[in-house]
Amino acid sequence: MRNATVRLDLGRIRAAQRLIDPAFLDTPQYESAPLSAALGCSVVLKVETLNPVRSFKGRGTETIMSTLLDRACHTSAVCASAGNLGLALAYSGARRGIPVTVFAAETANPLKVEAMRSAGATVHLEGVDIERPRELARISADATGSYLVEDSLDLGSCEGAATIGLELVDGAATHLDVVLVALGGGALASGVGFALRELSPGTEVIAIQPTGAPAMALSWRQGAVVTTDTIDTIADGVAGRFPIPEVLEDLLEVVDDVVLVNEDSIKRGMRYLFDHAGLLVEPSAALGIAAILEDRERFAGRSVATIVCGSNIRTADFRRWVLAEGRR
Repeated sequence: MRNATVRLDLGRIRAAQRLIDPAFLDTPQYESAPLSAALGCSVVLKVETLNPVRSFKGRGTETIMSTLLDRACHTSAVCASAGNLGLALAYSGARRGIPVTVFAAETANPLKVEAMRSAGATVHLEGVDIERPRELARISADATGSYLVEDSLDLGSCEGAATIGLELVDGAATHLDVVLVALGGGALASGVGFALRELSPGTEVIAIQPTGAPAMALSWRQGAVVTTDTIDTIADGVAGRFPIPEVLEDLLEVVDDVVLVNEDSIKRGMRYLFDHAGLLVEPSAALGIAAILEDRERFAGRSVATIVCGSNIRTADFRRWVLAEGRR
């Protein structure tokens, strides 16, 4: 670490805990004995799926939207999303009577698209991945005066996610050697990484991306933004091609390592969480388990926490990726 200043602030993170809907706070955190036995290390699960939007994203959108109406120039919000952010923003907006518009790719998970609309969001579909919706969300914000929620760039998304880090430290029965965090745009990894750097500096923070969506991992390794031309992963919640420079700067300070995992390992991770912990999760939530499966020796005998960050997945996809895989 270079000991440079990061954008996050511990005082604001603690303040966010008072703003977030309690439905998203104090989530289950426990050691799973069956998973620990299967993986050869002590596995602590932080389960972020038992809330109204079935992902951790509500922590960030609650932090952002709780003060939006105090800013007199904004009475609506817009974002680009693969699904979970848009659903969380729609939920937080509906609680406060704030209209929400979401731009998503035409390839977005239909379950997530329907969930966003059911929660009250106006959803527009265009583009083959998240990058075109990001462009359209910026255009819409400029044209309508809506507040643009840019996941990971907006500090509220990072500091809301960082409240998970506070709970990990407060709820740990013993010292956590490692925390494994899914890495997409970077809100979760930078938020949790910062909280642990401040409160548990001896804990190693490892972020994980799929090999089919490695832009932020490659950027972290090179210390400069690296973009990619395509995305090829089932983990839609962490799939992006253009890392945000400010977020990368934070990650360079608060994350100890970034690893890539393959698609087969992600599916196996989902299967392990289903078989040994009874959890049905979306691919992004299994990245931590996938990392252990690919490098068991690195984690052997250590206390390892992983954040189960979302469970918005179609039954048909789960059957195809997980149950069918298990029968081979």
